Amino acid sequence: MRKFNWINESTLEEKDGVMTIHAPAKTDYFNFGEKLNAQGMPDESVGNAPYYYTEVEGDFVLRVKVSLEFKADYDACAILLMKDELNWGKLCFEQSDFGTRAVVSVVTQVRSDDANGCNVEGNELWLQAARVGNYFSFHYSLDGERFDMTRLFYMETDQPLKVGLVAQSPLGEGGPRHFAHFSLENRTVKNLRQGE
Repeated sequence: MRKFNWINESTLEEKDGVMTIHAPAKTDYFNFGEKLNAQGMPDESVGNAPYYYTEVEGDFVLRVKVSLEFKADYDACAILLMKDELNWGKLCFEQSDFGTRAVVSVVTQVRSDDANGCNVEGNELWLQAARVGNYFSFHYSLDGERFDMTRLFYMETDQPLKVGLVAQSPLGEGGPRHFAHFSLENRTVKNLRQGE
């Protein structure tokens, strides 16, 4: 059985196979800035969202069904793969600032990028992350059966990776974020782009 830990601990309730994590107001993971400050972080970086994670060595596949009530821009359920505070990747089901609900990915190598993927109807979605060596892919699914790739990226690491769930509300007042059917398997997918 895997041991989970917190960065920025929040409340966690488990009922009928669903983990509900409360997203406090004004919480996110995003690194800004052109230079590092005295703490070694990019200026104006944000790393205060609740992150419930376990450490994983080697190749893996993480899959979870997420849902939330969208109230403010950037409200999201997310999965996060973290080497350290300056190197990580995040896949979100998020309310965008374009008035849509979207699959959004962020990859951070000191500074974060931000990539809006496809728009999605409804308030629930499957998210998946897979690792093969130092390559990672993000996928989403409407039905939990067919997963489509939204991001492929490289992150060099020879240490255990933090892998887990994020509840965020960067501009809003927060609220519950639901994570169901969570699975994390140490296995190598045959095709990283297809995620299987």
